[in-house]
Amino acid sequence: MAAADTDSNSKQAAILASGWQAFATYGFRKTSMEDIARGAGMSRPALYLHYRNKDDIYRHLVRQYYDDAVAAVEAALSDGGPVPERLAAAFAAQGGAAVEAMLTSPHGMELLDAGKSAAAEIIQQGEARLASVYAAWLEDAAQAGLLRLPGPATDLAATIAAALKGLKMTAPDYPGYRARVALLAAMIGDGLTGT
Repeated sequence: MAAADTDSNSKQAAILASGWQAFATYGFRKTSMEDIARGAGMSRPALYLHYRNKDDIYRHLVRQYYDDAVAAVEAALSDGGPVPERLAAAFAAQGGAAVEAMLTSPHGMELLDAGKSAAAEIIQQGEARLASVYAAWLEDAAQAGLLRLPGPATDLAATIAAALKGLKMTAPDYPGYRARVALLAAMIGDGLTGT
């Protein structure tokens, strides 16, 4: 990789980190490009060389979350072990640091709402990618005799994705979210394995 590419990537990483910090601190509406530039250690005009506006930054953060979540869920599901434990690890991985930061921020609900308007298509694609990962794993695990599918894997995966999204939207706080996610994993895992 050329030095200019590396420098550009590190600047973009600094901008995204600063953007996330500013959004969590001030909320989406009150965060300015000046806040993000200051946190990234650059001028506002330099920031505009990388991103058009704060919506653009937010969309990149959402895309990054889904890229990380898909990789983490795939890794957790392929780790082996009993089905309920694999699901618990996958659900916990999906609701990792980004969800924790969102649910511990006083602006968490605003940030979730901002995603619906600024990054709706990215969220839809990301949720579909996660559901696809769960569906493929469910089919493979059923073929290996690890679980019994009470319906099509794609329907079960869509249900899992919807349940996890619903828990994120209704959790009273991050510890409550984690507890409910663990309970969901146990219920689904036990239901699929007949334990």
